[in-house]
Amino acid sequence: MTGNVTLARPTLLPVSLEAEPGESFKRQLAELQRLSTGLVDWLPPAFIGDRKDGGVTAVVVPDMSGLAYRLLKEFRQIEVPILVITSEFGTVSMWDWEIRDYLRRRGVDTVAPTSLEELGDLLRALAVRETLPRARMLAYLDDLGAGMQPDIFKRFYWWEEECVADMQSSFGVTIEHRSWRGLASRAASLPEQRILETHERLSPGVPMSDLTWRARAEALRLYLALSDELDDTPDVIAAGINCLNESTTSPTTPCLAWNLLFEERGLIWGCEADLTSMMTKFLTWSSLRTPVMMTNLYPFLMGEAALKHEKIPYFPQVPGRAEDHILVAHCGFLGVVPQSFSTSWSVKPRVLEIVDPNAHALDARIAEGDTTIVKLTSTMDTLTVTPAELTGYHQYANSDCLNGAVLRVQDGYRFVESLPSHHAVLATGDIRRRLELVSPILGLRVQNI
Repeated sequence: MTGNVTLARPTLLPVSLEAEPGESFKRQLAELQRLSTGLVDWLPPAFIGDRKDGGVTAVVVPDMSGLAYRLLKEFRQIEVPILVITSEFGTVSMWDWEIRDYLRRRGVDTVAPTSLEELGDLLRALAVRETLPRARMLAYLDDLGAGMQPDIFKRFYWWEEECVADMQSSFGVTIEHRSWRGLASRAASLPEQRILETHERLSPGVPMSDLTWRARAEALRLYLALSDELDDTPDVIAAGINCLNESTTSPTTPCLAWNLLFEERGLIWGCEADLTSMMTKFLTWSSLRTPVMMTNLYPFLMGEAALKHEKIPYFPQVPGRAEDHILVAHCGFLGVVPQSFSTSWSVKPRVLEIVDPNAHALDARIAEGDTTIVKLTSTMDTLTVTPAELTGYHQYANSDCLNGAVLRVQDGYRFVESLPSHHAVLATGDIRRRLELVSPILGLRVQNI
């Protein structure tokens, strides 16, 4: 199978503070090369005053000394991230905090891991940095905002040309718009035998018995049509479809396809062709390898506006301050969650009335407990990050929230005031420190909410 998502290998330049590297430099560099085997490409060492940054993803300082205080000019001239990894354990040495502080207060930022896990995060983030300028994202759409629920869908920034231009400028990624009608037409033309063979291959591990045969067949047609396009299109890291607003285009939804394409190829998905959510998920998953998914936020503070949209009579009873809680749900359930990220998972018939009767949705859950809410802002230079707790799941019969989750945040009012979107990405665990570590590598800052 072609079209799998693979990250480019970053190129690291080890720099010495001495014209001739000493034994401690050589020893530490050998250890770093061992720890990073298969993850990066190493260039021959260079003296910091002679180094060339062209074609280099990052500079690594394996050995520090007091010479750093006299090489401030040389440090300031480095235009790529500077990693300080000076202990045999793949971390910064404690004795180098003073030098890092000296450099930081004079305008030279460095990045330094405090654990072997953080070293892995940094190397993957560097791979993401190297990958994005040669990558592309696909958005399938035709009539933005003109279809179902136009009063809602006409508002979204991710469909604006400014959003596309800023994302391409900030990350180097290519964003390609394709026809949703054309994709649906190609799906409809696939031979029945191929659908039957695919169903036979997938059915043991993909629970979809609640769907009619017609619904299953339509879901698999779209999956195969997308697979064919990915086979023919190199370097695709993410794809999304304007599936709700333009739901009359197709007799199905892409939920099952997104699950299968992630599990088989590592493709990141974007409900409603949301580019900022796709990029947020790609950055987070590819750098940190922590489960991610996107969903809608319905803060309890929003009251009747949120309740009416989800067709539910009241918010769940919660301990503590109700205003610090958020109902999260998308398309009738929690949202599109890959099977490998879930604690329970099945394919269900559609819930939303705006999609075709043969459409489907995923009824899935992610782990309860520590969760981080992450979202790239419209300026493409900041990740908003909020620690939360997923406290449990709640069901409402005859509603658009048959199985949603509740999150608790520290300050609901501040959270709502600072939100960049109703779409958010949930990452399992408290990953604030890890995001703060890799964000400079990705050219981003972190705004903690």
